[in-house]
Amino acid sequence: MWFLDTGFIILVIPAMILALYAQNKVKSTYGHYSRLHSGNRLTGAEVARLLLDKEGLEQIKITQTRGYLTDHYDPRAGVVRLSPQVYHDNSLAALGIAAHEVGHAIQHHNGYAPLGIRNAIVPLANFGSRAAFPLFFMGFLFSGGLGFLMDVGIAIFLFTVLFQIITMPVEFNASKRAVAILENGGYLQGEELNGAKKVLNAAALTYVAALAVALAHLFRLLMLRGRE
Repeated sequence: MWFLDTGFIILVIPAMILALYAQNKVKSTYGHYSRLHSGNRLTGAEVARLLLDKEGLEQIKITQTRGYLTDHYDPRAGVVRLSPQVYHDNSLAALGIAAHEVGHAIQHHNGYAPLGIRNAIVPLANFGSRAAFPLFFMGFLFSGGLGFLMDVGIAIFLFTVLFQIITMPVEFNASKRAVAILENGGYLQGEELNGAKKVLNAAALTYVAALAVALAHLFRLLMLRGRE
């Protein structure tokens, strides 16, 4: 049966286990360092504002958004959106996450190419993640006349995989910028800086896991296609 094929068992399941581990790692690491407060007592929102102003990005706004760890930079609106626990808190975790989002704003301002590419393919990646599997398995089940849909499904899923590939350097670079500006600005030093690094490294693992899941699904589709 297609939903219990060899590719699903040997590729997708291990990748999903890695993704679950990464999510738990983020939660546990964030939970630990959200209880350790920075010596400067600045909140995530305050640090983000100081960092943006120092980079000459006074026009970038900082707002609070809903949800748990829903922090992101909106390049279209020019807004750093911070979740309540990051916006108001002065923990090492909050400062690391806030600086990471500032890193994305700096990328955007400097014309960092991978970020521009990622933003451009977001609609295609979203479409691929929604439509690829229905199309592929429709072609798989009705291969007599609709077999070509398997190739269509694989083709559009490639945009989802490409998005995950490009996300890696974008996120790693933003974290690298975050650590540098926190250290150079004297906001975090020593063990405090190491704590923020650990939070960002845990978050980075989720992007590695997301890429692993996408590649696992792609190779599974290719294996199924090879049967026909």
